[in-house]
Amino acid sequence: MARRGGVDDLVVVVPGILGSTLADADGHEVWAASGKALLRGIRTLGNSVKGLTLPAGLGDEHPGDGVRPTGLMSDVHALPGVWNPVDGYSGLLDWLERNFTLRRRLPGEAADVPANLVGFAYDWRLSCRYNAERLAERVDEELGRWRASRADRRDAKAVLLCHSMGGLVTRSYVEQCGGAEVTRRVVTLGTPYRGSLDALMYLVNGMRYGIGPVGLDLTPFARSLPSLHQLTPDYACLATAGGAPLRYAREVTGLPGVDEALLSAAARFHAELRESDAGARYGVEYVPVGGARQPTPTTAETDGDGLRALLTIDGADEGGDGRVPDLSSRAVGAGRHAYTTWEKHGSLQNNNAVRQGLDAWLSPEPPVHRGPGDGEVPLCVDAPELLVEGDAYEIRATVPPGTAGHDRIAVFAGMEGGPMRTMTNRGGGLYTCRIKGLPPGGHRVRIGARVPSHVVMTALVLVLERG
Repeated sequence: MARRGGVDDLVVVVPGILGSTLADADGHEVWAASGKALLRGIRTLGNSVKGLTLPAGLGDEHPGDGVRPTGLMSDVHALPGVWNPVDGYSGLLDWLERNFTLRRRLPGEAADVPANLVGFAYDWRLSCRYNAERLAERVDEELGRWRASRADRRDAKAVLLCHSMGGLVTRSYVEQCGGAEVTRRVVTLGTPYRGSLDALMYLVNGMRYGIGPVGLDLTPFARSLPSLHQLTPDYACLATAGGAPLRYAREVTGLPGVDEALLSAAARFHAELRESDAGARYGVEYVPVGGARQPTPTTAETDGDGLRALLTIDGADEGGDGRVPDLSSRAVGAGRHAYTTWEKHGSLQNNNAVRQGLDAWLSPEPPVHRGPGDGEVPLCVDAPELLVEGDAYEIRATVPPGTAGHDRIAVFAGMEGGPMRTMTNRGGGLYTCRIKGLPPGGHRVRIGARVPSHVVMTALVLVLERG
C-alpha cells in the first residue's frame, strides 16, 4: 500500500448547493436522493415544496420550519431549475482517507472522538452568511477537539476544501465570522466568487426548460431561496439594445422572477466579502480551482419574457467549467493564482488533476509518486445536462488547434461502467458521438483521449421520464 501523505490539520469538505441531504422536523428525508433514486427524490421534493419554500424577508435567518441538514450527497444529484447535475462527495472523502493521514468519525462513534476529516452539511436553501455562522460553530468544535487530542496538534489549523457555493459559505466564514485566525488554506473548486449566469437564468426563466416531463413546477421554491440569489452574477452580465454597455442584474428594474430585495442583499453580501481583509491579515491562502475552456453561459440578452444565454462577454469567449465562468471562479483577490483543469463544474471534486494538486495543498510532505501518467489532452466538451427519455445523448468534443495532432487524436466516450467507444473524427479537431437508450436517472459520461482507460473529464446528465 502506498504511503499516505501526512496531514496534521483539520480538513473540512464543504459541498455546493444541493450537496447536503435535508430532513424535516419529524426526521423524514425531504432531500436525499441521488443516483438511481434521483427522479423519485425530485418528485418527493415537489410534493413537499410548499413546506420548503422560504418566507419573504427572511434575510440571513432560519425560517424555523424544522428542516435540518443530515449529511453530504453521495452520488449524482440535480434539481432542474435550481442547479443541474453535480457528482457526489463520497468518492472524494474515501480518496482523502486512502491517500492522506485523515480520518472521519465512524458511524456510531461518540461525538467527542477526535477526527481530522469532516464533511460539513448545511441547509443550502438559506443564505451563505447564515451557513457561514454554522460552519464557524462546527470548525470551532472539531478543531478544538482535534487540538486537544495530542500535544503536537496544538497548532493545527483548518484547511477547507469547498465545491461551488460551498466556497462562498467558507469565504464568508473566513472573512466575516472569525475564521481567518484558525484557517490555513481554502481550496475552492468551481466557486462562483462573482456569481453564475445560470442562477439568474433559473430565476428568470423558471422551470420551463426541461422540467415538463417531470410534471412539477418548483419555480416558486427556487425564487424564494436567498442562496440562489447569492449565486447570481456579481458583474455586469445583461446586454441591452443598441450596443450599450452591459448592465448588472440589480440595475434592471422589472426583471421577471427575481426578488429585488434578495438581489440587493446578495449584492451587499458580495461587496462586503470583497472589502474584507481578514483573510489577508491572518495569511489565509486561497487556492481557486476552475474548469477551463468549457462552453459556459456568461452574459444574456432578453428573449421575450425570459433571457437567452450567451457564451461571450464583450465579444470574447473566456470559457469556464460549463456553469461558472472563468472570470468568476478565479476572482478571489488580487495577485492570487488560479489553478485550472479540463473539467466540468459538477465533477471537479473527482477530477484526477485536481486530486494530484491536493498532494501539495493538503500535505507539507513531498507528494507520493503515483506513476508518470499519459499527459493530459485538453478537451472542450459540449453535451446536454438534461435529457428526456428516448432522446439521443449527443457529445461534441473539441481539441484546441494548439495541441499537437489535434485533428487526429483518438477520443473516446462512454457511460460509467460500460464500454468506451471511439468518437467520430469530424476534422479540424472536432469529435462527436451519440449514445442512445439512456434510462431515466443521473449518469456519468467519461471522456478520454489517446487510450480508452485515460479519462480526461466527466460529463453528467439527468435523464427525465417522458410523460
